[in-house]
Amino acid sequence: MKFLRSGKRIASTVVIALMAAGASAQTMESSIGTLEATVVADGLDHPWAVEFLPDGRMLVTERSGTMRIVADGDVGEPVAGVPEVRARGQGGLLDLAIAPDFETSGRIYLSYSEPASSAGRQRGSGTAVMAATLNLDETGSGSLSDQSVIFRMNNYTPSNRHFGSRIAIGNDGNLFVTLGERGDAERAQDPADLAGAVARIAPDGSVPADNPQPEGWAAELWSIGHRNPQGAAIRASDGQLFIVEHGARGGDEVNMPRPGANYGWPVITYGVDYSGLPIGEGTEKEGLEQPLHYWDPSISPSGLDFVSGDLFAEWEGDLITGGLSGRTMVRIDLEGDTVADTEPLFEGQVGRVRDIKTGPDGAIYAVIDDSPGPIYRIAPAG
Repeated sequence: MKFLRSGKRIASTVVIALMAAGASAQTMESSIGTLEATVVADGLDHPWAVEFLPDGRMLVTERSGTMRIVADGDVGEPVAGVPEVRARGQGGLLDLAIAPDFETSGRIYLSYSEPASSAGRQRGSGTAVMAATLNLDETGSGSLSDQSVIFRMNNYTPSNRHFGSRIAIGNDGNLFVTLGERGDAERAQDPADLAGAVARIAPDGSVPADNPQPEGWAAELWSIGHRNPQGAAIRASDGQLFIVEHGARGGDEVNMPRPGANYGWPVITYGVDYSGLPIGEGTEKEGLEQPLHYWDPSISPSGLDFVSGDLFAEWEGDLITGGLSGRTMVRIDLEGDTVADTEPLFEGQVGRVRDIKTGPDGAIYAVIDDSPGPIYRIAPAG
């Protein structure tokens, strides 16, 4: 087992302590038997993302603008040095990712709604990504140093919604960053605009030489035509990116973004406007991609990860996502590049699931968007 270079705990020790700390549990019958969801941390302020450090502790962002380390069920003091955020509406401190070489480099990545004043812009805010070194201390907290903003949207606006903002690190070390269209649907069809899209950047923010770069596209873009992608995960076997994104009224999607492809929003969609009026030109159009799966009614999917490990051996290789408006988690039965089925989990039992991760113990961890907001550990009962 590996030790964190500045820590003392090992993953199995922390997991056992987290299980012992759980004071509240829910159960349900699933396709593989009874599952139990146990609270392993609580008291967070609209937590948005969770990642596991190499020693098993959890690193958690709060939308209000703080990041904390959770260990043994205890929520640490705020980590110092996080970026200034515009915490309004759906904006704030959002996703985080840990560099593959974290044990030697200490590097992490944070996405957030950056105020225009921090970016030298005139007004509003936009999605940005910061790289930084996480320095852990003996108090259960830490600080960031060597901060550098490596990515910014090119058009900041006053809107406080649809930031997208998930980060997924590819097998080659490059970063995929999901970007919402900020509530202005037409931006998703403008290939010069870094909105309503998936971007791909190197760890230093430069543009990888093998980005698709069709004529007229911003160099950072990987795919366009997305509404508000709030979940992203990499399939380890082949490095393929999968995302989930919010539709309007219906039309939430699972997509497998291909380089240079257009996923249609708002020209095609399986949803309708909140008024009930149709959107765009229908559900299909030549040159525009179809989703792998869509939900109607919406569940507002957020967070995405692959299931792996012995605890859920029957679900190995499937995806799992959270649901905000659906107050659920959903297993996505993935067979190759096809969604064969979906299975709701803990529907209406745990709250608005903002992020979801497979932990080092193989259990599934769900972050609940609330204040105070808990984190659940999901595993087979017994």
